[in-house]
Amino acid sequence: MPASFSYAQPSEANSIVGGDVEQLKQRWPLLYYLQQQNWAARPAGYDSEFVGLCPLHQETRPSFYVNARKNLFYCHGCGQGGDLIRFVELSRHLSFRQSLAYLEQQSAPPVDSVDSATVLNEVAAFYQEQLDRYPEALRYLERRGVHDPALIKELRIGYAPGGCLRRHLTAQGFSFDLLRRVGLVNSQGRDTFYGRVVFPCSHGGRIVNLYGRPEVILVEGLFDYAVLWQAGFHHLTCSLGTHLNACQFRQLCDNKRTVYLTFDVDANGSGQQASQQLAYRLRARGIATRRVLLPPGHDPNHFFVQSGDARQFQSLLEAAQP
Repeated sequence: MPASFSYAQPSEANSIVGGDVEQLKQRWPLLYYLQQQNWAARPAGYDSEFVGLCPLHQETRPSFYVNARKNLFYCHGCGQGGDLIRFVELSRHLSFRQSLAYLEQQSAPPVDSVDSATVLNEVAAFYQEQLDRYPEALRYLERRGVHDPALIKELRIGYAPGGCLRRHLTAQGFSFDLLRRVGLVNSQGRDTFYGRVVFPCSHGGRIVNLYGRPEVILVEGLFDYAVLWQAGFHHLTCSLGTHLNACQFRQLCDNKRTVYLTFDVDANGSGQQASQQLAYRLRARGIATRRVLLPPGHDPNHFFVQSGDARQFQSLLEAAQP
């Protein structure tokens, strides 16, 4: 059951300089504070929510929710809710002013650590939301034997479509420098994760890293690109010929990934020869390759024009050879 966060600050807060209070809460994110108190939590769906046993009363069924983005908590068991200062009041039986003084005396976490944890939680939630919007990502999970919606939700598996993360995060107030420092975008602002299924790595309920399963289908021509995209294969790029220029080659090698080489199977064998040469170059840079074997005389465009379908092309991908 999702938390309903509604809480009014005590009237005593009016006598405190509001900016000082907000600064203190920013320095001490609620989720980080609770984790330091050994609160065990698990993700509770989207929007950076976590749930665990309530630290304020005895219970056996988790009902204590924390929204890491809003920095608020609410317990459906005892009905208590609020922000970090309210939690300190309740857990340590202190007044509002005493709670402020207590937090001021604590060693706040390093700013970089807090910023990184906050942005990674936001990214994981954003990628979770994208997963259901991209059938090719769900098909990939199904193909790898992961199809239980409850498991996918518990592991917080998501999908990075690429091209939209920076815009989303900057709208949430995260700086470009932070995104670069955490490794979410490159120096040009492009998404690090592009067309990948993404697994968050958590420690104590806190996301510490993201891991992507990158795959890309490389085709020769624009019509090849168009028919594959139309068939639902969006983890796709086009070389405009069999010989990649230096920029194209660098882009393919900018992250660990698997490249499915889907070049034309022409009568003189030039497409497959070019595919073999490129596979050798990519493997030398640590990139895994698979050569997709189309029927003789076919390119992806002809394959679909001549009654091929997405299921049949998926079978060719699965049969692709190193």
